Amino acid sequence: MTRILLTGINGQVGWELQRTLQPLGEVIALDRSQLDLAKPEQIRTVLQSLKPTIIVNPAAYTAVDKAESEPELAQAINGTAPAMLAEEAKRLDALLVHYSTDYVFDGEKTVPYVENDVTHPIGSYGRTKLAGEQAITASGCRHLIFRTCWVYGRHGHNFMRTMLRLAAERDELRVVDDQFGAPTWSRMIAETTALALARHVGQQGIYHLAAAGECSWHAFAEAIVSEANALGILTKSPSVRRITSADFPTPTRRPASSRLDCTRLAQDFDLHLPNWQSQLTSCLAEFAPSR
Repeated sequence: MTRILLTGINGQVGWELQRTLQPLGEVIALDRSQLDLAKPEQIRTVLQSLKPTIIVNPAAYTAVDKAESEPELAQAINGTAPAMLAEEAKRLDALLVHYSTDYVFDGEKTVPYVENDVTHPIGSYGRTKLAGEQAITASGCRHLIFRTCWVYGRHGHNFMRTMLRLAAERDELRVVDDQFGAPTWSRMIAETTALALARHVGQQGIYHLAAAGECSWHAFAEAIVSEANALGILTKSPSVRRITSADFPTPTRRPASSRLDCTRLAQDFDLHLPNWQSQLTSCLAEFAPSR
């Protein structure tokens, strides 16, 4: 029987993967208390003990701004840990599924990024995620790396949940309108992962995995507020004001473009992802009060 080791089960994607991977085999789902990716010796011990057939690793250090002041910890979790997972996967002849990010790019490209575009991260978070990608690729293990962007969902810390909280408290939201990407529901990532594994016949490498379409953070915020009002999640509708990135400085500069071309995923796995608007509606419907 296929044995699937799943890390990071309290994260946005890991929480969803616990359900979507169930039809594929025995899922051993571990949180940080059981497998701490910042502790290299624990990684080796756990994998050698469990001997999984597939390793699915959504766990990551995702505090983008904090990574600037904690580069060693970010590197340990995003760079060193994937290298060790890959090393053990190679030894076990297991398939390693790993998740990366649009932050491996600088965001200067005017059309969506494809998988073989030149990487150029502009912050510590992006650099450490790229280090993880490179270590996995260099290891020679069988692997699938899914790059995604603008992840949100019902669980964990994310832009959608922040906007819902602020919209309930304020009369005006100020949101940047000069950064573009595709809001991507964590459940869609998990379901797409399961489908890719079910259809896996030896494909490997890096794949972009993001919802279809694109918008700015401002447009995403407007859609969240509008849909939440329609569903009865919010009882008021604050105005959503456009600002620039310069108006909202952060320790880490964000990519101006996080748009990812998912053609390769469609070609290799026959997976055509839905648009971000329909996914947002489906996600928010789970917050709606019962009638």
